[in-house]
Amino acid sequence: MTMAMTASPDLVAAARDLAPRIRALREQSERERRLPTELVAAFHGLKLFRMFIPADLGGLETDLLTAARVVEQVAIADGAAGWNLMIGSTYGLMAGLLPRDVAHDIYGPARAVVAGALRPTGTARLSDGGYVVNGRWAFASGIQQATYWNAGCIVTDGTTPRRTASGGPEIRMVFFPPADGELIDTWDVSGLRGTGSHDYAVKDLFVPHERTIALEDTPWPSGVLYRTPLQALLDTSMAAVGLGIGRAAIDAFYELAAVKQSSAGSSKPLAERPMLQTSIARAEALLLSARSFLYETAEDVWADVLAGKAPGARQLAIARLARINAVAASCQAAELAFEAGGGSSIYASCPLDRCLRDIRTASQHVSMATANYEVIGRVLLGLPPDRPVNRL
Repeated sequence: MTMAMTASPDLVAAARDLAPRIRALREQSERERRLPTELVAAFHGLKLFRMFIPADLGGLETDLLTAARVVEQVAIADGAAGWNLMIGSTYGLMAGLLPRDVAHDIYGPARAVVAGALRPTGTARLSDGGYVVNGRWAFASGIQQATYWNAGCIVTDGTTPRRTASGGPEIRMVFFPPADGELIDTWDVSGLRGTGSHDYAVKDLFVPHERTIALEDTPWPSGVLYRTPLQALLDTSMAAVGLGIGRAAIDAFYELAAVKQSSAGSSKPLAERPMLQTSIARAEALLLSARSFLYETAEDVWADVLAGKAPGARQLAIARLARINAVAASCQAAELAFEAGGGSSIYASCPLDRCLRDIRTASQHVSMATANYEVIGRVLLGLPPDRPVNRL
């Protein structure tokens, strides 16, 4: 299928060219538990954080497939850098839900980038002209380089949660400057250490109504990007991180197999062991088939949106299945490569160690967890989804 592009695929080449710099900074990222400032500047220089920001605000309005491939290329060089780019770019979609003038203030600056957490673990109590916000949120990837923070909140009237027409809690995302919140150093983890996914909190913070959104709001930009289901945009790039890490693991094994002997005293390279030949072939099959599945389904969704058609529940469920499968298959591929590497894999200096830690951490994200198979199975069996269709 030939797909119309709204942004230059040169972004993918630019990301690929950046790979040596990313790899050179991997140890610093791991040690400091954040994206190095040099890479933050490089991403800004290439406008990679602006891929999903509306063109009216100086963004690129990059198409779904190009953005995912950019993230994948960065993740091949370093999973944590790919994750940071994924978060920083996809949060640009929220600019289209804010009032235009507010979006300009938050997303208009050239070095703007937003971080936070969608899960509504805070409260937003109704107040004149806005909300009084309290709460603490976790997993705020990239928060240290963010120029604005956002946070998911349950809206309350006094102490009583407000309900939507469907009976669920009313949820709003609030936006505020970092100076209004508290960063809490919690990100001491095994994988994706360089994402800097710390906790943060606010207490009795007033946020005006115009600096809040509901994810179900209608975007004001007219571009095709903002007619695409939000979950498909967010999670396709997330799955691309997994693909990048899986590819890095397989490539690391190829490099190891070319130089390592198969056993002590043997002159044969590791690459000549039949069992390991089988393992790496299985790893390639897992990764390449998962990659094709992801991009094929994402392309189908994008093509329908381009044609003015709303993707249906079954189509979106299959696309969600492809995203979860991409991370699961990448995890399996990385495990095969790690096991094939033998004792060399366990050293912190070996890329296979980091790849396995990173992909296992990525697979724990709520959007990629195995529990998501349930809603997909419901739809495939002809039952209604347990969530709005645009959240598939």
